[in-house]
Amino acid sequence: MITETVTLNGHPFFLRRWGDPSLPPLLMLHGFPEYSGAWEDLAPLLSHRFHCVAPDQRGYGQSWAPDGVENYVVPELVGDMSALIDHLGGKVTLLGHDWGAAVAYGLAFFHPEKIEKLIILNGVHPGPFQRELAKGGAQTEASQYMTFLRRDGSEDILAANAFEKLHSLFSAKMDTGWLEGPRKADYEKAWTGRLKTMIHWYRASPVKVPLPGEAIDVPAIPPGRMMVRCPHLLIWGQRDTALLPESNAGLEDFAPDLTRVEVADADHWICHQQPARVANEILAWA
Repeated sequence: MITETVTLNGHPFFLRRWGDPSLPPLLMLHGFPEYSGAWEDLAPLLSHRFHCVAPDQRGYGQSWAPDGVENYVVPELVGDMSALIDHLGGKVTLLGHDWGAAVAYGLAFFHPEKIEKLIILNGVHPGPFQRELAKGGAQTEASQYMTFLRRDGSEDILAANAFEKLHSLFSAKMDTGWLEGPRKADYEKAWTGRLKTMIHWYRASPVKVPLPGEAIDVPAIPPGRMMVRCPHLLIWGQRDTALLPESNAGLEDFAPDLTRVEVADADHWICHQQPARVANEILAWA
């Protein structure tokens, strides 16, 4: 693994790379509250087939972290990674997890010419996800943490007592046994001074989260507006308690070339819990 800092749209972004640069590029996008180091288990298992590239996304880790919620709207986040794809040669296989999946889907919608194939690990397409949130049911209840994160000062609450509440949020009803020792220290180093801008992703999001039991009217997103036209692999840890299975129901309407892989004994952190299984599924499909 090597690291470097590159300039994208005039701003510095920190990257980790695995594998020979002559291999086809695999762009790996982390979610919240992670950083480019999230891929240190999975990327080495793919690096004989791909040149794996993992950035700290805007507001995270060692990359550019501007103040102001307006800097974290989806077009800005997608623009960063579109510029990175150009830097890598103009076309990639794209992998996203959690919030990284949101950026990956945005790239597939708005820059389809740059995406060879799309891989999502426990992440959601905005159409089915907003549909389920609007119902006020189980997914709405599971997503109430988003309302907390959007509060002014939530970053201070999460950072107190050596990130006690952030660790609690990270592991809520899920297995984070992999986050121990030096790795835990690395995560806390990445969070230091960055929680506010990390959380700005939630504050800038247009996703509406009602109270549990409160259904709201949200216009349905026509599939043609947010279509994934490339081959798409969805790997889903079924024990995820933050993103429930119904949040990807009907995804085929938006992704006609979709392959689903369900892993019964993994949750939201599947890329840490079962990296060999994830790598094998990706390699077999790719």
